[in-house]
Amino acid sequence: MRVLLDATAVPADRGGVGRYVDEIAPEIALTGVHLAMVVQSRDVDHYTRLVPEATIIAAPAWVVKRPLRMVWEQIGLPALIRRVRPDVLHSPHYTLPLFAGVPVVVTLHDATFFTTPELHLSSKAVFFRTAIRVASRRAAGLVTPSKATRDEVVRLVGAKPEKFAVAYHGVDHAMFHPASQAEQDRVRATLDITETTYVGFLGTLEPRKNVPALIRAWVRACAGRTEPPALVLAGGRGWDAAIDDAVAAVPAGLTVRVPGYLPLADLPAFLGGSIVLAYPSLGEGFGLPVLEAMACGTAVLTTRELSLPEVGGDAVAYCGTDEASIASELAALLEDPVRRAYLAEVAVERAATFTWAQAARDHVAAYEAALRAG
Repeated sequence: MRVLLDATAVPADRGGVGRYVDEIAPEIALTGVHLAMVVQSRDVDHYTRLVPEATIIAAPAWVVKRPLRMVWEQIGLPALIRRVRPDVLHSPHYTLPLFAGVPVVVTLHDATFFTTPELHLSSKAVFFRTAIRVASRRAAGLVTPSKATRDEVVRLVGAKPEKFAVAYHGVDHAMFHPASQAEQDRVRATLDITETTYVGFLGTLEPRKNVPALIRAWVRACAGRTEPPALVLAGGRGWDAAIDDAVAAVPAGLTVRVPGYLPLADLPAFLGGSIVLAYPSLGEGFGLPVLEAMACGTAVLTTRELSLPEVGGDAVAYCGTDEASIASELAALLEDPVRRAYLAEVAVERAATFTWAQAARDHVAAYEAALRAG
C-alpha cells in the first residue's frame, strides 16, 4: 500500500501535531507501507534523517503561512497526489483537500472546540469546528487518539462510528524513562531549583490546562509546610492572561518558575524529578504529558475529563477541576510518600503498554479500511 502523509501542518517548534507526526511516521514506515511525506521545505533534512525509508517531498516555500498552506492543500496537494499516485492520503491535522482523488484518512486530535469553545481563541474554535464537520463528511476514515474524542465527534457532529479508528498515542520509551539522579540535578540547576522539591506541570499555558487554578491550589496545599515544594510551569506561552495574575499573587516564601519550553532532552529528568506532576486539565484529546510523566516514574495528579482516564487508568491520582479539589488531592499526595512511590511504580508499568509501534499498526488498519471504503 502506498500512503502519502501531508506533514505541512507541522509547526517549526515541533509542538502538538509535530510531536505526533515525528513519532508516528517512522513507525508507519516500518510496517511495510510505502510511505511518502510532503513536508515544509525547512523540514526536508529533518524527515530525511528521521524516516530514511520514506520518500520526502518538499512543499513550496510559501506554504509556511497557514492561509497560504490552506490554499495549497486544496490546489497544490491534489496535483501532487496525481503525480505520486498514492493509494491513500493521510491528513494528520483536521483538514483535507476536498477533491483529493484518493481515499483520505484524517486525524482529529480533539473535540473541545465544540464542548468548551470558551477555552480556545474564538477564531481557532470556529476554524476547527468547521474542519471537523467537513472531515467527518468527506474523509474515508478518521483517526482519534482516544475513545472519548471519537465519542464526542460522533455525538456532536453526527459522524458515522464505522469511519473511526482509535489509535492511542505511544511514548518513546528510549527517551522517556526514569532519569538518573545526576540528570535530575542537572535540570534542577537549569531551573534554579536546587534547595527544594518541586511540583511540575508540562503543557501549553492555555486556558483549558487550568493553570491559574493549579497555582492557587498549590499555594493552599503548601500552607503550613516548613519545606514547601516549588511549582514549575513548563511549556510554551499560550493566551491565558490569568496565569500572570495568579503568579503575581503567590505569597512570599513560595517559589514558582515559568521557564517556557524546555529542551526535549531535558523533559525526562524534569518529569522524573517532580515530586508530583500536576495536570488538572479541563479536557484533552489524549494527554501526552501525563503518559510521558508516567513513563518517567512520576506520581501524576490529573482529572477525569474526557480522555485522561483512558491514559492514566488506575496508575494516577485524580482530582476535580476546581481549586479546592486540586488543593486537597495535591496536599494528600505531598503528605504520603508511600502512595507517591506506589503510583510511580505502577505508572511505569502502565506506560509500557502504550507504544508508537502499536499506534502505527492502528493507523495502517485505518488506511486499509479507508481503501476498502474507497
